[in-house]
Amino acid sequence: MTDTLTEAVPATPTAEDLDRLTAATDFLDHDHETVSAFVDKALQGVDRATATPVELAVALYYAVRDGIHYEVYGADLSPQGLKASSIISGGKGFCLHKSVLYAAACRSVGIPARLHYSDVRNHLASDRLRSYIGGDVFFHGLATVYLDGQWLKVTPVFNKLLCRLYGMTPLEFDGRSDSLYHPFDAQGRQSMEFLTDHGDFDDVPYEFVMGNMRRKHPKFLDAEGTGTVSGGSLADEAS
Repeated sequence: MTDTLTEAVPATPTAEDLDRLTAATDFLDHDHETVSAFVDKALQGVDRATATPVELAVALYYAVRDGIHYEVYGADLSPQGLKASSIISGGKGFCLHKSVLYAAACRSVGIPARLHYSDVRNHLASDRLRSYIGGDVFFHGLATVYLDGQWLKVTPVFNKLLCRLYGMTPLEFDGRSDSLYHPFDAQGRQSMEFLTDHGDFDDVPYEFVMGNMRRKHPKFLDAEGTGTVSGGSLADEAS
């Protein structure tokens, strides 16, 4: 499987850009019935005929943030496991999974979306997770969406329960500014810093993602190298 090339998208995308960035892909398979059903449920009570793209993007953000359980252990990182439809069926995942689902859901309602990758320093991981990661610098996935003439970085990752357990304020999204990271926890302590920006991709750059995981977090991968180590729960490890 080859990676999707990163193409420069101007601040004001062309019609061709918008068509490309709302299309279904191998990973952002919003034409799959499972993704369609997820989006329909997320938008229950929303009049799609009159709702603005901002309103749709916000509703989908909370559906992904709180509707898919955040779990780092036993996560499927195979090509099949990183498809939006599979993520919904599994009901859980971490940033790499939830960013895929959000981008696919946004594309399904005509909102241009891409995937974005960075290295971040996360001060609020459990001791066990740090031992697998090899420290507190994580390879991180999020999404970028085009709303009201601007590209926004969006992170529908940590659900409310996990935030409460780790003393973090849940990350919100208003559809008008970036929902990027938790700069401080509920007690005012710094919790996340962005270090290296790897840019945007039209689809999951699978070899790039897995290459980063193998180089940076080899102990975090299972014996087959297509998932994360199993056993334990990030919620149970909260202190």
